Amino acid sequence: MSVLQDMVQSYRNPRAVFRRRVGDGPREDRALAVLMFACAMVFAAQMPRLARQAHETGEELNMLLGATLLGWLFIMPLVLYALGTISHVIARLIGGKGSAYSARFALFWALLCAAPIWLLWGLVAGFIGPGVQLSLVGLLALVVFVLFWSINLREAERSPVETNKAE
Repeated sequence: MSVLQDMVQSYRNPRAVFRRRVGDGPREDRALAVLMFACAMVFAAQMPRLARQAHETGEELNMLLGATLLGWLFIMPLVLYALGTISHVIARLIGGKGSAYSARFALFWALLCAAPIWLLWGLVAGFIGPGVQLSLVGLLALVVFVLFWSINLREAERSPVETNKAE
């Protein structure tokens, strides 16, 4: 299945999609591709907000875009790799049986699946601006991300025997 179809399917059956995506074994190239695509989508979501900010404050739009690009495509992948590994270590301390790769992929896949909501947040930030609407969409995006991450991480840290039984 394509990545976009799997993203849509994740809203209906996140466990099955995650198991299928991670089931091919450790593939860091695939994990990095998912992470970079997710970060690129979140960067794109920032563009309307940054355009509005540049228009309202007179700041240079290219400088704002460059700083955001640096943050989302170079710094955040490193932060997210570390966060995914830390989540695996914490899960191991409370009885998790998965791998560090599956825990990292759980985080990356959750970010990618929540990215369309972040795109909506960017549109609201750019066209409506600060207010209740922006706060509500931001909260929705955060809840969707945390929900996907918790479901994926729980699935990632199950033992391989339990994962096979669930299918």
